[in-house]
Amino acid sequence: MLAACSTSSGGAAGGDLLAQVRQNGVMRVALTQANPPWNFVDSKAQPIGYDVDVARELAERLGVREVQFIPSSYQNFIEGVRADRFDIVISGQTITEERARQVDFSRPYQVNGISLFVQRDDSGITGVRDLSGKAVAVSAGTTQEAYVRERIPDAEPKIYQNATLGLTDVARGNADAMLVSRFQGAYLASASNLPVKPAGELLNREVNGMSFRKDAGQFKAAVDQAITDMINDGTMSAISKKWLGGLDMAVELNQPTP
Repeated sequence: MLAACSTSSGGAAGGDLLAQVRQNGVMRVALTQANPPWNFVDSKAQPIGYDVDVARELAERLGVREVQFIPSSYQNFIEGVRADRFDIVISGQTITEERARQVDFSRPYQVNGISLFVQRDDSGITGVRDLSGKAVAVSAGTTQEAYVRERIPDAEPKIYQNATLGLTDVARGNADAMLVSRFQGAYLASASNLPVKPAGELLNREVNGMSFRKDAGQFKAAVDQAITDMINDGTMSAISKKWLGGLDMAVELNQPTP
């Protein structure tokens, strides 16, 4: 499996994407490569994490020999799909109506809970109500960025390329708080020994899907079936328990969405 910065096209837009990736023998997968434990790079600069293992399993079930991982960002995922720079995004994109007008989404393959993180010794911020006039870190292009701008207009959003940078600035006192996945924030704080903690209850439960172009033909049905099979046969459980501290994503995915 290859980590690659190349964005060369694997086939013109239009037609059946499933047939194209099978013929090419390569599925081009976009992810941030900067959001552990979902997706990041190891000491050899190779992509690893929950999304990476899911992507490789998906490709095998679709009959595609190779995965080409392409680093990108939330701001560029939709544009990249529509411009055929990659075939699919597997990077924890929340399914929203606005995004679904521009690209297609798979059935959910991941759910996430968003939490507020503050410095470990901060007792003044216990929830969103305390963020008025505060500098709130968010990763660029995420639903958390939109949440701050739309729901906390008196706060100052501070935009970062990934959650590690944002949480580090919270730890240093350069931002008052950060909105981020509860699990990801806890993982990063532990891995980097950052003096931060979650504050208050989960703000929401986000349902994430894989995105790809709207004219993908049979690709969506095949991806949805592969995800369903991975949930039912225990593969999704095994992958999530490996990367998410024992969390069983299959159980989460089988819960009704509020």
